[in-house]
Amino acid sequence: MKRISARNLFRKSLALTCSLAVALPLLITPAQAQRGRISLVRDAETEALLRDYAKPIFKVAGIAHSEPEIILVNDKSFNAFVPDSRRMFINIGVLMEAEAPSEVIGVIAHETGHIAGRHLVRLRSAAANAQIMSVIGMVLGAGAAAAGAASGSGQAASGGGAIALGAGSVGRRSLLSYQRGEEAAADRAALRYLNATGQSARGMLKTFQRMSEQQMFTRQFVDPYAQSHPMAQDRYNGLLREAQKSPHFDKPEDYVLQYRHELVRAKLFAFSSHPSATLRAYPRKDKSPAAQYARAIAAMKSRGKGAVKEIDALIRTQPNNPYYYELKGQALLEGGDPKRAIAPFRKALSIKPNEPQFMVWLGYALVASNDNSKLVEAERVLKKAIQRDANSGVAYSQLAIAHGRQGERAEADLATAKGLMVTGDFQAAKRYAARAQKSLKRGSPAWLQADDIVAYKPPNVPNRR
Repeated sequence: MKRISARNLFRKSLALTCSLAVALPLLITPAQAQRGRISLVRDAETEALLRDYAKPIFKVAGIAHSEPEIILVNDKSFNAFVPDSRRMFINIGVLMEAEAPSEVIGVIAHETGHIAGRHLVRLRSAAANAQIMSVIGMVLGAGAAAAGAASGSGQAASGGGAIALGAGSVGRRSLLSYQRGEEAAADRAALRYLNATGQSARGMLKTFQRMSEQQMFTRQFVDPYAQSHPMAQDRYNGLLREAQKSPHFDKPEDYVLQYRHELVRAKLFAFSSHPSATLRAYPRKDKSPAAQYARAIAAMKSRGKGAVKEIDALIRTQPNNPYYYELKGQALLEGGDPKRAIAPFRKALSIKPNEPQFMVWLGYALVASNDNSKLVEAERVLKKAIQRDANSGVAYSQLAIAHGRQGERAEADLATAKGLMVTGDFQAAKRYAARAQKSLKRGSPAWLQADDIVAYKPPNVPNRR
């Protein structure tokens, strides 16, 4: 077994931790371009559900060994994308709009088709070829324009400009044609994955039906050859007959997954909407578990005194649901009672002992309790959370507070620097790391980690539009 030094291990971890922060400003879909950055959502319950949706798909696609990380995007539009083979971004709108698990699973299967088909690697080559075509066209156009200028012919000069624009258009259409082909290949791959896992493709077809209805009034004005994706109705027509051949086409939704899906939909709606909107969507007369969940979250967001009471009622219906205890702890913590929040977070962690987000919550409550006797435990829990999830800025910030209250100034500065690296504020991270170095023993693991942050150079990549 190859031995890796502590410094090299930290450098690998630093690279992985920073890669997301570096990439975020670049991974901008057209709908998000105006906002400039992608806003992420962290929720243990939703992430666990998505992993359970994806696991069988990843297995039959042959990528289970690398298991891409599924990352939630705080965007209510129905969209998902994969920037590389290691990450799959899914908007919360996918879960909120999808009425059944199969619709989300169909999205995951399609994006998995892109990863397994290595479309992203090949797309870079296709993009380069399209760019070369555009450059050649620009050179030819410039030559024609120069010839026209020498002869004094305005007509020739304008013709050169037309050649340049035309070549750019040809290059772009060539790339879009390639992308449309890859989208169709990903659709076919998704069908294979669903069939191999014994799941129905009806959910995926329903997604295309929804998209087709949205495109209904604009379809006549759209140039199908200037689109990066095939038209939704064409995708639906192309998949329907093949999907109906599957012996699993009429298979009903998994009852347990459907139940969990409805809880997550309600949760995401309640957290992303005003409490009054939640109460309209989930009125008191609705006694379903999902509606009770949504109303409890709305009560917590409105800082109502009855929030904990509503959450306790949820817990009585499912005393082993860790996410209900997590919600109770959050309600108490945000309500200004961190000491009482410790117990429900402990309970959640006892039910799901390997969930790093529960560890972060517990560490947060321990620190916020202002009980110095709890700082050692807080430090231990937060470090364990970071080992399992190195992208938690909250964990680093609370760890910094725990160190600071114990008089460990250098360790506090180093934890702050790591947290700033996660959020992408590299300059501030370097300042804190440099300050930490001054008080750390030269050559120690902590000093070397601070040194790596000081020396870190983010890639100089222009924003992609």
